[in-house]
Formats: sequence, structure tokens, C-alpha cells
Amino acid sequence: MDMLVTAGALLSLAGVALLVWCIVQAVGMRRRSGGDEAATRTRLQRLVAVNFAALGLSAIGLMLVVVGIVLG
Repeated sequence: MDMLVTAGALLSLAGVALLVWCIVQAVGMRRRSGGDEAATRTRLQRLVAVNFAALGLSAIGLMLVVVGIVLG
């Protein structure tokens, strides 16, 4: 059961790191937006997809941690 907790913690940390990366990218896009709204919108839509994937990864990791704690 320790492996479940460890794997879940690593997945959660990877998800949080990806969320931080999304925040850094969004702030950078805001600073670099040079008036081309269509291109910025397209890049933000891709970033939102990555953001949702990161949230899902964190949620799966937290579920693994909980299952590992309950079973252990």
C-alpha cells in the first residue's frame, strides 16, 4: 500500500508542477500579447486543455493516496 501512496503523491506533484507551468505560460502570454487576439485565443484554448489535464492528473494522484491510506 505504500507504493500506492508514493505513486499518488508523485502524480499529484506532477499535476501541481504542470499547473504552475500553465500559470507561467498564461502570464507570459498576457505580457507578449501584441494585438493578435485570434492567435492568443488559440494558444489559450490549448493551455486550458493542458490545465484540465493537470487537474485530472492531480485528482487521480490524490485518489491513489486516499486508496492507499484506506487499504493500508
